[in-house]
Amino acid sequence: MATVNVRRTDDGFEATNERGARVAIGSADEEGVFSPVELLLAALGGCELVTVEPLTAQRGHRLVRLAATVRAEKIATSRLGTVTVEYDVELPEGDEKAAEVFAAVARRVHASYCTVGNALKEPMTVEQVLPE
Repeated sequence: MATVNVRRTDDGFEATNERGARVAIGSADEEGVFSPVELLLAALGGCELVTVEPLTAQRGHRLVRLAATVRAEKIATSRLGTVTVEYDVELPEGDEKAAEVFAAVARRVHASYCTVGNALKEPMTVEQVLPE
């Protein structure tokens, strides 16, 4: 089970995990923080990259650069349109199979292996528990 705690602080809001990592959260017009939508996009990009990288490396193709830009347009007050993950990759020099292996792995990860992507693609239940 994954657990994140989100709380109001003196400076805004903050998410923390059990390993001590912290992320500042705020509105899209605030400096130095991620908006909740940006965190969602970061989660998707991070999920794909941390899954693609070891699978590509296990196949003997260590990418020189692996990055992604994740975009989504807000199409209504509380709705996003299509989310796009655009990869930025530098292949190892002289490795003629790296592009093919990377593309195959990235497609499989996007289609099936990324938990965040799968959660966004499939209907799921989100429950709220309020204090009594």
